[in-house]
Amino acid sequence: MNVTPGSCKAEMPYGYQPRMRGLYIATELVIAVLAIIGNFLVCLAVSRNRKLRTVTNYFLVSLSVADILVGLVAIPCAVLTDLGRPHHDLPLCLVLLSILMVLTQSSILSLVAVAAERYMAILLPFQYQRVMSPRNAQLALLVTWGLGAISGTVPLMDWMRQPANSDYCIFTCVVDMNYMVYFNFFCCLVVPLVAMFAIYGHIFLTIRRQLRRIAVARGTTKDSGSTGTDDIGNSFAGGTTGGGADIVTGRQARDEARKCEGEVRAGEEVESGIGSLIETETTTVFTKPGFRIASAGSAPADPPPRESNEAKSNLRTRQEMRKATSLFLVLFLFMVCWMPIHLINCVLLFCPQCDVPMSLTLAAIVLSHANSALNPILYAYRMRSFRYTLIGMWRGMWSVRPKRQ
Repeated sequence: MNVTPGSCKAEMPYGYQPRMRGLYIATELVIAVLAIIGNFLVCLAVSRNRKLRTVTNYFLVSLSVADILVGLVAIPCAVLTDLGRPHHDLPLCLVLLSILMVLTQSSILSLVAVAAERYMAILLPFQYQRVMSPRNAQLALLVTWGLGAISGTVPLMDWMRQPANSDYCIFTCVVDMNYMVYFNFFCCLVVPLVAMFAIYGHIFLTIRRQLRRIAVARGTTKDSGSTGTDDIGNSFAGGTTGGGADIVTGRQARDEARKCEGEVRAGEEVESGIGSLIETETTTVFTKPGFRIASAGSAPADPPPRESNEAKSNLRTRQEMRKATSLFLVLFLFMVCWMPIHLINCVLLFCPQCDVPMSLTLAAIVLSHANSALNPILYAYRMRSFRYTLIGMWRGMWSVRPKRQ
């Protein structure tokens, strides 16, 4: 889609075959329908299930709203502008072109908010409840949409400097490529992506260390339990009158060891500040007073409750890892879908004489819009809470039919 200023007058700068145009429009309409339906179901699931009304999901709902608007507004505007409409109306043309940029910026900023929320939940758990309150989450959402609107409408703010000789509303004829490459791509896309990859990398390393710590703790518990059993067996085997006292002493020693071990581990958790809302519960497993009392007065056969607690904390930590992985896949999918069109813009700016095939440009545009329809699939297949809620909603719709039978 190599367009020179002079070619933006009188006729369409790039005429493509009716078959290609029809295929492009049909694909865009299918993506729009899928984006609207899928993201509406995500919003509906959050509204129907109270357990899904978390700060993380508030930002995901914001992302879903942006994707719904892509299907409702941005894709129709993109189809119109790719057909060269509206004619001879530069302000309206800029409005249509800015809508998609605003929604793109809102999406990337929503992903930044999700990454920041996960970072605080896992690495700063004690400050999380105070900082990430529902009110602050709503304020963050307003900030993300406000910044997205400002950064996406920069061409509108300086529309008098746009080329006035464009008879057709073609993106490359109307929007300055310097803005698209230096500001929209490098500043508003590359910098947030690098920051989010660094955040998720830190999150994965932290959760991995925590899983190792839990595994070591479980191994230590098993070793101490087996040693205690051997000691008891030896005491009974001795057959002396002091065997009972030896058993009690062994129990007290093991209980004291468990108590000290739990306190040390709790101190390590507090000092490191590692844990999310789920992982904070992991910390309380080792610091509950009730648990210490039960350990102090329990028999040697009592380690199973502790093992069950550790297994539960291990499961919760793995669920946190799965959730972070799902969110990272949303980010990675966003990057894969939007990077091609931005790279084409870089080629148009830095290599004006290079010829970019029209089919490649249209494919990159379709891929960027397809991101809005693919996100709900990740929610449904990767996040069990969303999947179970959607399945329950689907079964609820058809539950009336079996009752009649």
